[in-house]
Amino acid sequence: MSETKPKIISRAIGRRKSAIASIRLTSGAGEITVNGKPSAVYFPGSLAQSRYSLPFNLLSLSKYSASVKVHGGGPSGQLDAVVLGLARALASLKEDYKTALRTAGLLTRDSRERQRRMVGMGGKSRRKKQSPKR
Repeated sequence: MSETKPKIISRAIGRRKSAIASIRLTSGAGEITVNGKPSAVYFPGSLAQSRYSLPFNLLSLSKYSASVKVHGGGPSGQLDAVVLGLARALASLKEDYKTALRTAGLLTRDSRERQRRMVGMGGKSRRKKQSPKR
């Protein structure tokens, strides 16, 4: 028995800090899988669940499923990257979706990155070396 793969409707990439999420949107019942696991298992907690389902709830859509591959960064950065990727994938489908997601602020990339360590700062980015008093 051959299992037919669902047709990919849209693709998008979301980034946050050092996390990169690759999104494939297919027609389905609204399931989101992240790295082969259900999204509720990968991102536990009700706050995280409300964050990654926000683009679908805002547009009141349940006819699309998403397959997500995410790597790099930590849980918070990965979650934000997934949300941006989902919003970008939905925005590429219809112009009405794009305006609704834009007004909600879901299509804006958060460009804040970790500041690099500076030479001569004692291993940190903003710390100064202590000067001797005498």
